[in-house]
Amino acid sequence: MKRVSAFLGLFLATFLTSPSVNAEPLIWGVRIEQLENRFTGDAQSDVLAWDGDALIGTDELKFVIRNRGEFETRSDTLETMETQLRLQKPISTFFDAVAGVRFDTPDGRDRVHGVLGIHGLAPLWFEVDADLFVSDKPSARFEAEYEALITNYLILTPSIELDVPLRDDNRAGVAAWGPTMEIGARLSYDLVDRAVAPYIGVHYERVFGDTLDIREEEGEEGDGLFFVAGLRLMF
Repeated sequence: MKRVSAFLGLFLATFLTSPSVNAEPLIWGVRIEQLENRFTGDAQSDVLAWDGDALIGTDELKFVIRNRGEFETRSDTLETMETQLRLQKPISTFFDAVAGVRFDTPDGRDRVHGVLGIHGLAPLWFEVDADLFVSDKPSARFEAEYEALITNYLILTPSIELDVPLRDDNRAGVAAWGPTMEIGARLSYDLVDRAVAPYIGVHYERVFGDTLDIREEEGEEGDGLFFVAGLRLMF
């Protein structure tokens, strides 16, 4: 915990030394990227999943709260929930540097990580997040998605996420270098000027390496295909 605090202190001090912060106009917004029900064809699994963020700040420095999680409705169980408090500062035309803290709730028990990463638009307009989570159980995550306009109202959004644990974590049920991959494709219809967009799609998850062995020992499958129906919101 001391290492996480020192890490955050260093980066927050760097981020906050921006002479133009007070001169910039204040901006804010709320974006719920995913609010969806995931279900399998055999009706054996039913998951409510969400991923959203809220920001306030300026073009030079933004404070972002991100929350994401999964709730198994059939067993009435919170599978995962994660909250990040992030500061984002531009380092180029298309990318922000990120520093902050992440709070996890695996199996109902909280855990804290420092966050260091980048967020922005890669070539071909892929939105990407690459984060390193610093704690006694470190991990790394890469996320990418792309919005393909089929018409002015119909949008196809393919996405990929790769989580890589860097040390064994028995509480979270993962092993070092045993990644979890999630791939999805969601077709949305813009109802109200990109602010309200219902969607349908598919979501595929798979684990690899020793993490797969842990899942199989616990009687769980190493992969799963879900159909999804949800709503995307922006304020």
